[in-house]
Amino acid sequence: MAHTSAEQMRAWTGPALFSFGFRPFFLFGAVWVLVAMVLWLAMLAGAVWLPTRFDPVSWHAHEFLFGYLGAVLAGFLLTAVPNWTGRFPIVGWRLAGLFALWVAGRIAVLVSATLPPFAAITIDLAFPIGLGLLILREIVAGKNWRNLIVLALLAAFTFANALFHFEALTGGNPAQGTGLRLGLATSVMMIAVIGGRIIPSFTRNWLVKRQDPVRPAPPMQKLDKIVLLASLPILGIWTIRPFETITGLLLLLFGALHLIRLGRWQGHRTLAEPLVVVLHGAYLFVPMGAIALGLDPLLGHPGSAGAQHLWMAGAIGAMTLAVMTRATLGHTGQDLKAGAATVGIYICIILAALARSVSPIWLDLSYLSGLFWLLAFGGFALFYGPFLLRPKEGGSR
Repeated sequence: MAHTSAEQMRAWTGPALFSFGFRPFFLFGAVWVLVAMVLWLAMLAGAVWLPTRFDPVSWHAHEFLFGYLGAVLAGFLLTAVPNWTGRFPIVGWRLAGLFALWVAGRIAVLVSATLPPFAAITIDLAFPIGLGLLILREIVAGKNWRNLIVLALLAAFTFANALFHFEALTGGNPAQGTGLRLGLATSVMMIAVIGGRIIPSFTRNWLVKRQDPVRPAPPMQKLDKIVLLASLPILGIWTIRPFETITGLLLLLFGALHLIRLGRWQGHRTLAEPLVVVLHGAYLFVPMGAIALGLDPLLGHPGSAGAQHLWMAGAIGAMTLAVMTRATLGHTGQDLKAGAATVGIYICIILAALARSVSPIWLDLSYLSGLFWLLAFGGFALFYGPFLLRPKEGGSR
């Protein structure tokens, strides 16, 4: 019987892909978002029709937010929770079964027009509900109560997915609906909570290694708690009343608070290490998106997709790739150094977000943004895929 996490992973004799939670979800999350972008661009060109109950824009939004991000959240949580609780990771056939639920959800949503109305919803929601129950069991067993906030955010994210489906089923426009905004607001809150822990910690470790005397503000100080507590109601108001003038003013306050918070983490001193500075750059999209969304109703063009994509393509896209690249390197026995391919991935995802954010206010750069997106995630799949598919260097999976 395995008595440590490393022994348990070595005891698994199946594919290395299922020897740790980040492996299948990071790799195939990236593959899926590549496929989804190709299909989306083909739909924009009128070359493809999908047998889904969602309209094209709603399918595109759903599969990025709840499909891709759902996979990355699973990979992150299944890797982080054992460290938080001191319990064994979920590996082997249990992990493969959870991954199969995620795959089934992607297929069910894609062909939902051919299924009974509630079949695709049930299949799609089975994955996040199953993930939540697993995380709850681990937190309770490990008495790791401080991380119940992450589970609460996952529950809100799952509810947002269900609401998105309900809006589509009742003839609404889910791409502009409450479900999407709730899912996006929850995702931004996850970045604020988890990013607020890992960014200053990784920054401090790197500065210590460089013998730089400057240190970032430690995680979760009084200011951080104030910013997070203020963020919750502001994001809630935006979710329900996104186009009101008062909402715009509150979003500007949200942006200012997160800029102040980010400035305390000394990101400008990490320019020599892309693995660290990209975390700061990804977090910068959080206040940038809030400010852009806040200005929209104040300037008379509420609901612009460009402003919203600073959160979707920028904060979520860049932060997930930053975490995925770093975690993959660290957990597969590679040096924590960003080579040329990794830097290229970071540049492409930032360019994709910026190009999409200005469309169609200035120029329609949707196809250019899509190209940069494909290069970013294609680069991750090609460069990091081999690390995720083979056992960890040094003998442990």
